Amino acid sequence: MRPAPTILHLDMDAFYASAEQAAKPSLRGKAVVVGGLGPRGVVATASYEARVLGVHSAMPTAQARRLAPNAAYLVPRFQLYRSVSEQVMELLGRLSPLVEPLSLDEAFVDLEAGGAADDSASARRTGERLRTAIRAVTGLSGSVGLAGSKMLAKIASEQAKPDGLVLIEPGTERELLAPMPVRTLPGVGPATGDHLRRAGMTTVHDLAEAGEDELVRLVGKAHGRGLYRMALGLDDRPVVAERDAKSVSVEDTFDVDLHDRVRVRAEVERLAVRCVERLRAAQRSGRTVVLKVRRYDFSTLTRSETLRGPTDDPTVVREAAARLLEAVDTTGGVRLLGVGVTGLADFTQEDLFAQAADARELAERAREPEPEPERQAPESGTEGTGPAEEEPESAEQLAARRWPAGHDVHHAAHGHGWVQGSGVGRVTVRFEEPGGPVGRVRTFRIDDPELTPADPLPLVRDPVDYSSWPASLPKSRSGPVSAAGEESRP
Repeated sequence: MRPAPTILHLDMDAFYASAEQAAKPSLRGKAVVVGGLGPRGVVATASYEARVLGVHSAMPTAQARRLAPNAAYLVPRFQLYRSVSEQVMELLGRLSPLVEPLSLDEAFVDLEAGGAADDSASARRTGERLRTAIRAVTGLSGSVGLAGSKMLAKIASEQAKPDGLVLIEPGTERELLAPMPVRTLPGVGPATGDHLRRAGMTTVHDLAEAGEDELVRLVGKAHGRGLYRMALGLDDRPVVAERDAKSVSVEDTFDVDLHDRVRVRAEVERLAVRCVERLRAAQRSGRTVVLKVRRYDFSTLTRSETLRGPTDDPTVVREAAARLLEAVDTTGGVRLLGVGVTGLADFTQEDLFAQAADARELAERAREPEPEPERQAPESGTEGTGPAEEEPESAEQLAARRWPAGHDVHHAAHGHGWVQGSGVGRVTVRFEEPGGPVGRVRTFRIDDPELTPADPLPLVRDPVDYSSWPASLPKSRSGPVSAAGEESRP
């Protein structure tokens, strides 16, 4: 535990939904839900306006529609989210060499390692200046937690949401944690929380009072010891700049169960190629190929094959995944398929000429239109959607795939816009840009030659030059601070 609150945790506020609201003037202040829109789609992020209505991440989209029928439902635009994330992470990197990203919108920063803070006052100034910089560069808000440990910094950022800053003074940890529910602590999920509740422990104070021996008896040696330390506010985990990935994988959930064995194999091969694309993007190779199959009855099977050496060869991975599929019974139907590679290394043991040929094949496949391959971490809880039916897709299904709701388009006469929806041979587009006025809505044929998909526009047209950050950035105004260290907000 540090004597000063020099560990910072940043969590962008409702990141995907906030980015969509910033990009689309007509959605500002309105309920926005981002995620899979098919029958089996899952909410990735909901705006705060949608959360008031009961919508939250990991909720089935169908349930969200019942709770918020008038919300805007959009397909994720990962190209935009990655771009904004890179801007935020660059700002964090200017504060310290020790930045530990947890996802696109969340990271720990060791301020002491970068000389950005050494006490409470300097930590607070740095946190406020960071929030100002993020808004100036991206147009979005982020919540900041500051504490002497990673656990408490993350708890502080949760308390700061939305768009705030909370600093936990060292020495006040136990007093602050005591009344909080046990689910506040990392690693205490619904099952563990229910088990502790049945034992009469509902608050962190209850855990501290129970003692280490009792917690070990209840939840096991490793978990019990860790739980007791956290209840006392103890956490000595360092901020780690490089978090080495243990695996690379992709998966798709299908709107309708797949029964055709040929179709299932084709999907597995497609996923294998996408997996290798990610593997090569990370400049890694892997030795073990893993196949994941979730069947019609929600039973999930995994099969793996270990190769003679690490590879990033799409043919090798594809053929290994196909062999694994032969050992799985799919006659009842398949609702999800996934292909992954583990045992990662930074070298390969394949024939270089074969790799060159496969690289050309990979490049050709990459030029083919594909659904967005990004998959959320379990804490984000989003599932993508794959092809909807085994029969040839209808015109409506093709339109939905070509014109996803929320995605960018460009019209030769009307300029940049975004898809509000498609159906009955038509696509509806609202023409507006980030930072501009609410735009007009127009409808076109789905095959209109003047309408084409487009790349996202920057959320801020003329961002502040932060090349000299953090020295030149002006300090933000600080409001009154509560006993817990939270800046008061209207």
